[in-house]
Amino acid sequence: MSTAAPADKDIAALARGGRTNFFGFLLRLAARLPFLFVAGRFYGAEALGRFAYAVLIVEFAAQLATLGLKRGLAQQLSNTEKPHVCVVWDAMLVAFIASAVASAILIAFPQAMFPNSPINGIEWLLPLIVFAIAGSDIALAALAYQHNVKATVTARAIVEPWTISIAATLLFFTLSKRDGLIIAYVLSMVAALGASLWPLFKAYGWPHGWRPEVRGLWALTRRNMPLAAADAIEWGSRRIDIAILGLFFSPAIVGIYYVAQQVASLPQKLKTSFDPILGPVITQKLAEDDKPAVARQVRQVGFWIIAAQVGIALALGIPGEAVMGLVGPNFVGGTAALGFLLAAEAVAATAVVSEAALVYVARHRNLMISLAMVAVQVALSIALILAARAAQWPESWQAAGPALGLMLALGLSSILKARLLSRLLGAPVQGWRWPLVWATGAAVVVGWCFTLLPPNLEWVELVFGIPAILGAFGYIMWRKGFTREDRALFRSHAPEEDATLPPAKLAPRES
Repeated sequence: MSTAAPADKDIAALARGGRTNFFGFLLRLAARLPFLFVAGRFYGAEALGRFAYAVLIVEFAAQLATLGLKRGLAQQLSNTEKPHVCVVWDAMLVAFIASAVASAILIAFPQAMFPNSPINGIEWLLPLIVFAIAGSDIALAALAYQHNVKATVTARAIVEPWTISIAATLLFFTLSKRDGLIIAYVLSMVAALGASLWPLFKAYGWPHGWRPEVRGLWALTRRNMPLAAADAIEWGSRRIDIAILGLFFSPAIVGIYYVAQQVASLPQKLKTSFDPILGPVITQKLAEDDKPAVARQVRQVGFWIIAAQVGIALALGIPGEAVMGLVGPNFVGGTAALGFLLAAEAVAATAVVSEAALVYVARHRNLMISLAMVAVQVALSIALILAARAAQWPESWQAAGPALGLMLALGLSSILKARLLSRLLGAPVQGWRWPLVWATGAAVVVGWCFTLLPPNLEWVELVFGIPAILGAFGYIMWRKGFTREDRALFRSHAPEEDATLPPAKLAPRES
């Protein structure tokens, strides 16, 4: 019982985060679809493509500006004698300085954001939003260390997407069609920053007596460089396909692909949002040198995420034409890309969960695998585009090449990272279970029946087909695939053991 209780506490903490994140996924889905509808129907594919490329560059700069602290902050807080509020503000200051550098570079070279179109009005000031994005990420990471995932759901699944959806609609009728999307994006990021800082102040208080030390800040930055690089590579692997498309296709094609990417990225948020809650649990078990427990946590969360990813991918991919057609008739051509992107998110689940532990026990080897994955992705994407173009396939199929390249590269990454982590921990970490195959078969049969409906009944495919696919998949998984620990994810009231885990000291680990 003495060993079972802490294990139950770990699973309970992860399950709490999982329940909150799944609810956040549903909220994010409900909020993101209206934005895609407004952007596609009102602004059009070309304006959406221009917006997508600019946001890609700005968010990449913000990702670099966090310097890996979205995940590294948990380790800093676990391994310090300083007041935690001071550590958090050290991280905020480091991110602020990095944001200033990134913003200055983009302001000096705005063509990086708008390579194929002129810059109008105040668009050259768009990089200033890097401060808001990075600051919000650090604040939410600090809150996640206290197992407060609700703040992330509020900021990222409610405030941010609903702000951009409402603002984009209003701005279309009050300002120019060209600027509305970018201004709406800025407003959503500022709103998300406010929604992140308010609970941060409530949880940690004001940094009384805080005195930043230059030497300590530099050490913090240097220590997080491998983690920052891994985060940037993982983030970039989901965005570099847009950059490649921008080199080979028109902004309209980029806009269509962007919609497919945004739909596919909804389930991606489900697994990446586990990082803040999984990180503290892993660091605490590593501090105790309990490697089997770490493997157990990775295996458990990996299964939850794979099950959710496969179910969501089937629900959105089988009626893919109806989903893309909801944004606009011109976007149906992105259905093939949507299918590959959804499959990519499913196969990537193992890599992402394994990386949550690798960044603490083998950060440099993890970085090398990530770099190799991006190189494979780029090579495959370009090769597939050129091969499809040589075969004179339709442009929509050519544009699906980067999505297929991403899927294959992520599959390779999952295999390599899971094998490395399993060897280091001395225990299996793969979350795959065979009932996933049976549940997938049931979902495919149900979904195929709905696709037989005539085109004028596509709304039935969306309104009833998606829940039916999820229901068939979930029923089989519940009956055949879930154990007692899995059902903890759906328990509405935590047991006695479901207490917040106390912070633990973590000795630095390097590999």
